[in-house]
Amino acid sequence: MSARPTSNLFLYIGKPVRDEYGRQVGKIASFAVAPNGRVNGVFVEHGDGEFLRYQSDQFKTEGDEITLMPSVKLRVKALCDEIPLIWRKDQALSDLVDKKKIPSEMFAELHKNFEGVLNQLKADAQTHLDSIDKQVAKCNSQTRELNSALIHIEIEREIGRLDDAAYETALQMIQDGLKKVNSEKTDLDSLRSQLSNLLLGDSTTPERDLETKPISTPSLPEPPVVVHVKSASKTG
Repeated sequence: MSARPTSNLFLYIGKPVRDEYGRQVGKIASFAVAPNGRVNGVFVEHGDGEFLRYQSDQFKTEGDEITLMPSVKLRVKALCDEIPLIWRKDQALSDLVDKKKIPSEMFAELHKNFEGVLNQLKADAQTHLDSIDKQVAKCNSQTRELNSALIHIEIEREIGRLDDAAYETALQMIQDGLKKVNSEKTDLDSLRSQLSNLLLGDSTTPERDLETKPISTPSLPEPPVVVHVKSASKTG
């Protein structure tokens, strides 16, 4: 949700918020607005009555439709940009010292700095991988439960305890639920693959010291095309 004058912002209050799979999250309750009029956060009342604050760029609006995007997509996009950038900078540093354009003692200091940043980014990527694995497991569990629900309504219909109208209603709900869970799992698998490829690419990067010749840059993944979002506290 881009920053806009405060007078327009509050037109969104009370509007429903859904996730990108169409599931209702809650309703817009208020905004955190800086003195310059920029939005710093969005308060959402969830269906259970809990109020949570989200960063404004995590919201996508189209007319009256408001979508809350998962924060993990923002961070994966950032990591897919930042990790290859640090690799390239470190490689450029290596090339410069080989060309004797910088003193070797400066190389050592700067290389250590790049290495430290890269290690932090790798740790962040691994943390998000672990989080994604948990979310995938949750999707798998939901799929099993929905399939179980489907079997039960089929049984009840078969023995005549469920009329056609109730059966059709239940069937539509369960099929919609399965579609949404499968879409979410597909997205999570894609994010996991992107992070795994980043970490795998880094793990195959040879170590270099001052006496070695220049090495070729490892094959780097192209930055993925994902929606620009910011962090959330509940959607993962």
